[in-house]
Amino acid sequence: MSVSTAELAAPDRRRRRDFRLFMSSHICNELGSSITYVALPLMAVLTLHASPWEVGLLAAAEQAAALVLGLPAGAWVDRLRRRNVMIAADAVRVVLFTAVPLAYLLDLHSMPLLYTVALLMGCARLFGDVADQSYLPTLVGDSELINGNSKLETVRSAAELGGPGIAGFMVQAFGAAGTIAGQAVTSLASVILLGRIGAREEQPAARKGGLLTDIREGLSYVLGHRTLRLIALNTAATNLFLSATITLEVLFLSRTVGLPAAAVGWVLAVSTIGAMLGALVVGRLSKAIGAARLTWLSLLATAPFGLLLPLAEKDWRIGLFILGAVVQSAGITLYNICQVTYRQTECPPHLLGRMTATMRFLVQGVLPLSGLLAGALGALIGVRETLWIFAAGLLLAPLVLLCSPLRTMRDFQPTSLSSEPVEAA
Repeated sequence: MSVSTAELAAPDRRRRRDFRLFMSSHICNELGSSITYVALPLMAVLTLHASPWEVGLLAAAEQAAALVLGLPAGAWVDRLRRRNVMIAADAVRVVLFTAVPLAYLLDLHSMPLLYTVALLMGCARLFGDVADQSYLPTLVGDSELINGNSKLETVRSAAELGGPGIAGFMVQAFGAAGTIAGQAVTSLASVILLGRIGAREEQPAARKGGLLTDIREGLSYVLGHRTLRLIALNTAATNLFLSATITLEVLFLSRTVGLPAAAVGWVLAVSTIGAMLGALVVGRLSKAIGAARLTWLSLLATAPFGLLLPLAEKDWRIGLFILGAVVQSAGITLYNICQVTYRQTECPPHLLGRMTATMRFLVQGVLPLSGLLAGALGALIGVRETLWIFAAGLLLAPLVLLCSPLRTMRDFQPTSLSSEPVEAA
């Protein structure tokens, strides 16, 4: 019995449709997160007259989830269908984004309430992100992971570029509470979009061990895998120096260089374009030179441009800062897409959630230290001098990747346990 061309093409059409739904959900979440990142502290400042210390606590509450639940999150995600976890995370955001404006209308809003909302939002994002990265290989298969990750990174970069501006406009027009209420709608839309995906996952096999056993398996896999261990080391070091640099950028441009506030905003906004450019060209570059080579070359080739940042002055040399930031952010985006793709390709499907959560725990655990390091060194030796140190750190960090097997590889080689797309039910 012959099979028609239309019947052969049907699974591909279903996978493309499912990925479009997945992407649309991602757009809702990333844009909503970028807007809320601005709107929530603005609500604290404008309606509750929060002090700088209280605003700092609000930011810390949202970041605390990665440290407190980073490892257990992966173990839980691997016990469940990942799409269901993403839907549940979005549903939690709907409730939180509805509760904040409702409390405002009832005059029940307070800083403890915002701290609680920020903490729970961070938890929801953590579970959603771990499930998101673990679900993508199931949805597209190993051959399309680079393209899939690059599209997701393009969405994230675009949201980071446009989200704060949209947030400022919405807060001006609708108030902070109204802006947050709007994000409940985007989260609800994400729930609906994810629910329409036709691909179905198999229920993960029941495991005999407890949660601690699962966490230990995830840690053992990452720390026992030479390449993943070196990627974690490089990414953690890069996050430390990059986050510390970002902490000082506003202070450096406004006080040391002497730019007005509006100019600082424009310089920082333009600097993020590099991330979008990196996401747009990663597919072509990975085909031209190989995804494995691009993983380490992306940082080695672009990190030297970070040395341009401390050279900025209130004249044509501000262009050096912009050039350095654009190229540096492009390189980091290329690296992130490639290393995430490698992890998804290399890791057995039943460990994807724990591997992802373990890597996030290892590479993001340094972020709270970066602000302390930036502040201490900036006060001790000066802001410009501190930026030189961080630029040198970013230059040296990727050298560890030259000790990994990636240096002798051209492309990623899927393991025999890697996942294939799941057909629609």
